Amino acid sequence: MNADTVMGMTYQAMKIALAMAGPLLLVTLAVGLLVSVFQAATQINEMTLSFIPKLLAMFAVLVLLGPWLIGLMVDYIRQLFGQIPGLVS
Repeated sequence: MNADTVMGMTYQAMKIALAMAGPLLLVTLAVGLLVSVFQAATQINEMTLSFIPKLLAMFAVLVLLGPWLIGLMVDYIRQLFGQIPGLVS
């Protein structure tokens, strides 16, 4: 195993991590922004008000994208396990 192989595997792992975390983070950001605008417009300054909508939004995204996220991770792990015989030399 050389440095190029390790860097390639690291790059691929980072891409998978970003692809899995990206949708969750973007939805949470959007919901947080909407709740903040609502709080500013209504002058409700409750810190815990944004927590429940963010939780519900993340739950909805996990329910909708869960099969895709699991498939992405399973494909990545299968590819890694498939590379093991070629890495041992």
